[in-house]
Amino acid sequence: MGVNSQKIIFIVGPTAVGKSETACLLAQRMQGEIVSCDSMQVYKEINIATNKPSDEMLRAVPHHLINIVSVRDEFDAARFAALAMEAIQAVHARRHIPIVVGGSGLYMQILLDGIFPDGPKNSLLREGLKAEAQMHGPHYLYDRLKKADPKTADKIHPRDLRRVIRALEVWILRRQPISSLQKNREGIWGKYDIKIVALSMERQRLHERINERVDKMFCDGIVQEINGLGHLTLSLTAERIIGIREIRGYLNGEYDENQARHLIKLNTRRFAKRQLTWFRREKRLQWIMIEKNDTVAGVAERIIAVIGRDDVLRE
Repeated sequence: MGVNSQKIIFIVGPTAVGKSETACLLAQRMQGEIVSCDSMQVYKEINIATNKPSDEMLRAVPHHLINIVSVRDEFDAARFAALAMEAIQAVHARRHIPIVVGGSGLYMQILLDGIFPDGPKNSLLREGLKAEAQMHGPHYLYDRLKKADPKTADKIHPRDLRRVIRALEVWILRRQPISSLQKNREGIWGKYDIKIVALSMERQRLHERINERVDKMFCDGIVQEINGLGHLTLSLTAERIIGIREIRGYLNGEYDENQARHLIKLNTRRFAKRQLTWFRREKRLQWIMIEKNDTVAGVAERIIAVIGRDDVLRE
């Protein structure tokens, strides 16, 4: 299938880097609508802990895939991709530009590349490959994968042992690269004019912004918000929202509020590190490093320069 001339813009990056504010301004500049790519902002009952866009932003620009399920419901990447595709098509039908915004690398990848057939599995083979990695080091298996399936190896970090082993497992059992299976999956990459911009900033500054955000969450009432969930049975996916477990520990008397605050900051910083690790493996991204004196408007201008001013700005 040829590339559709319709555009889709992605703005991704770690938590607290400023994606939502920048995307909102960008959407106003280019007649855009925002499609959330956040695995936790889908939940209706949790606003503070998930740091949803402000009411002002929600009024200024149409947002999709926010507040769509209950915390009692499971929500996964496949369901996200289906709903996101529906939203993108609806935005295009209004002759607007979809701006996919968020920090979930998995959700982004599934939307771009689809979900491909699993291929054969063999637990004994996997254990054998793990043993080889322990004996010779992770690069030993990665070098094998580079020889067997260089296309897949180029997309995997050498130390991502789980993915390296899975790709080798498929190749050994089928003598067919996992990349050949991936050709059959149904994603949007290659079907639209897609630009992906990743935002980042210096690590210490990002940590400071995370700490400030968590402090604001406590001022805004995160303790009361989590306490209000007491009568609900949360799904496994909702349970993973940072703040729920930490606040419940405080409410159960396991530690004081300051410790809960510390744990949320710590776990959010760790989460941001995992997000950056994921995005750095993705070679289709164009990175923008946000400097200390950059304004939201300035960052939006830099994004426009990267994606092409004439392509997106309209009279």
